[in-house]
Amino acid sequence: MPAIRAIFWDVGGVLLTNAWDHHERAKALQQFQLDPGEFQSRHELVVSSFERGKITLDQYLDQTIFYQPRPFTREAFRDCMFSLSQAFPENLAFAQSLANSGKYFMGTINNESRELNDFRIEKFGLRRIFELFVSSCFVGLRKPDCEIYRLALDLTQFPAERCCFIDDRPLNLECAAQLGMHTIQMQSPDQLKSALKKLEVTP
Repeated sequence: MPAIRAIFWDVGGVLLTNAWDHHERAKALQQFQLDPGEFQSRHELVVSSFERGKITLDQYLDQTIFYQPRPFTREAFRDCMFSLSQAFPENLAFAQSLANSGKYFMGTINNESRELNDFRIEKFGLRRIFELFVSSCFVGLRKPDCEIYRLALDLTQFPAERCCFIDDRPLNLECAAQLGMHTIQMQSPDQLKSALKKLEVTP
């Protein structure tokens, strides 16, 4: 088996909590006493553009929340959105140890809106770990679209068989595997370390 040279990571659900997935949205809707059905119908119409960087966070909020007067401010809702991001310290520390080893190219392949992505990179020190962020908001593509994985390979010029992609969702792993990348579904820190060890990936 060719040695693994590059490791690509999902961010939400692997290294951090999700940025604005259904659990996070539900918490915000409950806090601000918003109707979930009404919000969801609007969210579904614009989420693709939001995560591909085609509209800003303010434009997204205009279309999903502030299309009518609210008893709370835009700033309060934005602050809530950002506050929902939390780290998985053990996973972050392990990723950092792999980066520190100098043996592997470290990158992300993740779906996130620009403002939340930028915030999370800064807040959780992800630049210390990763050399490349193939984020949907930067490249205009979203997982599980095969083109986002192909772009990651093209940008780094590593053959697929020498790359590993880690994600918590099986659907996001399928196309990466079809392109020839090794894939690991994240379930727990110990399971991740064990799966990587089988690929001879250690700090």
